Amino acid sequence: MSYSVLIVIPCYNEAETIASTLFELKEVLNNTSELKYEILVVNDCSTDNSLDIIKQAKVNYIDLPINLGIGGTVQTGYLYAQKNNFDIAVQFDGDGQHDPVYISKIVQPIIERKANVVIGSRFLNKEGFQSSFLRRLGIRYFSLLNNILVKTKILDTTSGFRALDSKAIEEVCKYYPENYPEPEVIVLFVNNKFKLLEVPVLMRARTGGVSSISGLKALFYMFKVSIGSLFLYIRLKIGQKNDNSF
Repeated sequence: MSYSVLIVIPCYNEAETIASTLFELKEVLNNTSELKYEILVVNDCSTDNSLDIIKQAKVNYIDLPINLGIGGTVQTGYLYAQKNNFDIAVQFDGDGQHDPVYISKIVQPIIERKANVVIGSRFLNKEGFQSSFLRRLGIRYFSLLNNILVKTKILDTTSGFRALDSKAIEEVCKYYPENYPEPEVIVLFVNNKFKLLEVPVLMRARTGGVSSISGLKALFYMFKVSIGSLFLYIRLKIGQKNDNSF
């Protein structure tokens, strides 16, 4: 069976990195013949010249008319994947942190039907860029929170380098967290009894642009994601009880 894979790249003001990211990505994918790949950049109403660079790269893109944030941007890519019947969707950052040579590694467990969702983890082998000390503490906190809520231990809960099969794509097209979705959506996946798997990858430091999570925003991020995860967990459990009452 030949699998079709959509690479979804959310982009907001990544003019410093998106050209090199797309160039490297196309170089790697051109040398990978066993799967059918397509690149889709979702431009989240960037205010710099990211869109011009994307057009020059000659890849498929969606230019959002308003800024949706990371959740809406990524979900747009998943909706495209569902509408066009892709077997697998891979979320891939446009800031240079993700190495495209690992794409085949994170889609392989899905092809082998060992997982519905595969997360590229920088912490399994503890190699490559490990993020800052404070960020690592935050990631460990989210790992603990997920473990408490859904009894699933994911080390790199904030990793945006992940692959979804068609079942998981269908689910996130119905609902996807609005802001900072990566830790929260794990609750959704586990509740739907999807099999999650982490595979080791090497990540790199951001080569340009500015992270949206810094300073006091980091504390707000932790609070918002914690509340979002908790309320999603409660909503899903209530929904399950209502379904079982019939």
